[in-house]
Amino acid sequence: MAHPAQLGFQNAASPIMEELLHFHDHALMIVFLISALVLYIISLMLTTKLTHTNSMDAQEVEMVWTILPAIILILIALPSLRILYLMDEINNPHLTIKAVGHQWYWSYEYTDYVNLLFDSYMIPTQDLPLGGLRLLEVDHRVVVPMESPIRILISAEDVLHSWAVPALGIKTDAVPGRLNQTTMITSHPGLFYGQCSEICGSNHSFMPIVVESTPLKLFESWSNMMIYS
Repeated sequence: MAHPAQLGFQNAASPIMEELLHFHDHALMIVFLISALVLYIISLMLTTKLTHTNSMDAQEVEMVWTILPAIILILIALPSLRILYLMDEINNPHLTIKAVGHQWYWSYEYTDYVNLLFDSYMIPTQDLPLGGLRLLEVDHRVVVPMESPIRILISAEDVLHSWAVPALGIKTDAVPGRLNQTTMITSHPGLFYGQCSEICGSNHSFMPIVVESTPLKLFESWSNMMIYS
């Protein structure tokens, strides 16, 4: 969960988000090293009047500043491609959930169950329970079993939306007439908040997403209650 004045990412709640955080730190260290080198060279140029005749036309120097950036790009690209393939890999999901965006709410269907579908609306500020988060709480949460691979099918009924939950490392566009899919595995129980991340109209700011990760037994109890209620 994000908090005021937060400068970094939210704590990872899925293996994919952990990989994204590691890649962010890896790329940021490379950026820091390059920035420090450039600042050092600029400071040398501004503070010294000495020049070296061999540096005016040196093939070795040109080879270094051509090959070195290529190596740096490879060091950034390889882990990035690995994470991209991990994010697209879906192997034997235990559960499939279809999320459809509307103006301005989400509807969910658990396709492995019969008649387990519901709409999820934001709770108005005046109806929030004690300790509820303004503009983030919903009347029906997306309940998922912990440590289970879950496939999310995402689409929209009217305009473009985007199903995004930062703590899980998920941001997938919901496009009318198109079915996108993503996968997630929650690593621990908890509540994970997100919002529609595609400008979709006047009430775009009022389409929150709440994913509740629970142990398998609690998920089975919840699903039975929803089906027979």
